[in-house]
Amino acid sequence: MAAYLARRLIQAALILLGVSFITFFLLYALPADPVRQIAGRSATPETVENIRRQLGLDQPFAVQYWRYLSGLVQGDLGRSYLQKSQVSELIAARLPATLLLMAGAIVCELTLGLTMGVVAAMRRGTAADNSLMIASFVGVSAPQFVVGLLLLYVFAVKLGWFPIGGYGTFAHLVLPSLTLGILGAGWYSRMMRSSMIEVLRQDYIRTARAKGLMRRRILFRHALPNAILPIIAMIGIDIGVFMGGIVVVESVFGWPGIGQLAWQAIQRVDIPIIMGVTLVSACAIVLGNLLADLITPFIDPRIRVR
Repeated sequence: MAAYLARRLIQAALILLGVSFITFFLLYALPADPVRQIAGRSATPETVENIRRQLGLDQPFAVQYWRYLSGLVQGDLGRSYLQKSQVSELIAARLPATLLLMAGAIVCELTLGLTMGVVAAMRRGTAADNSLMIASFVGVSAPQFVVGLLLLYVFAVKLGWFPIGGYGTFAHLVLPSLTLGILGAGWYSRMMRSSMIEVLRQDYIRTARAKGLMRRRILFRHALPNAILPIIAMIGIDIGVFMGGIVVVESVFGWPGIGQLAWQAIQRVDIPIIMGVTLVSACAIVLGNLLADLITPFIDPRIRVR
């Protein structure tokens, strides 16, 4: 286990190095000039060049990247160009809201997706199966901002069950979590259905049925633990996706997470914040996949980490 963890951590460091290089290069190659955003439209050329020199943006790419990497090794994500604050502090202030929304979304998508997938597999070929798969396809295809606005209109404006936006209570969490969960539930239901159908065809399931075991015991004791293994890997990926890919949902619901912070930084070409959010999201993906790999053997003892 120790050797496995050491190998995975080395791989993670190399992946993060690659992500930082590619992201930094793309931001360097952008035609947009962050100095113009800082100086304003009425700034003189001398002022613009002075700001560029103070930020070190007049240096070649290799010099800029090496300086950023040197600070990153020491835990310094840099300072925001416009907000004049440390990027690590800005992300830390927004991170609890994003983690809360991520947890709510994962609960929603697993509850909906696994239930739909299991029911569809147990009733394969019936009207219930077809209806659930159509619903999952609609959930996957529907744009998140459309789903979010529709939920807001129905449950917040018309029925008044939930607040229109904001952050702070459980009621504020329900609609944005459900918006994210509907998309994930579509993927999970389809994968769970396929995995469950394959498991139900195995010989040990037929043996359990021949022994006269109760259907519920066969489902939850023998079939579900094996069918859920591919889902665990997807959850690890979802952790990273939710960390950096919920910009639209956070904007629709006014949720103060790092997705909204990243969107504001993109609009203002605030490179240190964009880099910081990207690296935090990459770390989340790597750690999520590592956690999924470590949890899998506890569910299926036949699997060993190497």
